[in-house]
Amino acid sequence: MKVILLNDVKGSGKKGDVVNVSDGYAKNFLFPKKLAQEATPQAMNELKNLKQAEQHRIEVQIKEAQEIANQINEKTLKIYMNAGQNGRLFGSVTSKEISLEIKKYFNIDIDKRKIIIKDEIKTFGTYECEVKLYKWITAKIYISVSE
Repeated sequence: MKVILLNDVKGSGKKGDVVNVSDGYAKNFLFPKKLAQEATPQAMNELKNLKQAEQHRIEVQIKEAQEIANQINEKTLKIYMNAGQNGRLFGSVTSKEISLEIKKYFNIDIDKRKIIIKDEIKTFGTYECEVKLYKWITAKIYISVSE
């Protein structure tokens, strides 16, 4: 019997897969636990539409990530901090502060967890950071810290 898996099923497949299983397995295990549905033409059409919608959503996310990367790539943000003796900052510049500066300068919301700071920013100077916008789309920004 052909069924469409509604959830990941160990030994059978992943969510959205169309698989052949025995009639007893489908009727006694998969259907009662709502792990699968019968692969009728209507269900197959719904599955095809869901996959197309998911693909479109991914394409839109990639396009948005590329646009953001083009806007902020190789740009320099200026952050002003107070410092003590020897030019050491009180605290350090965090990814949260960088996210707020990106919001202020470019009006773009970026989650602080997507900002990767290579070295701790505890003194004045210019530092390089990486912003992960999508799986393989990243942007490089520079942080200029001054008093």
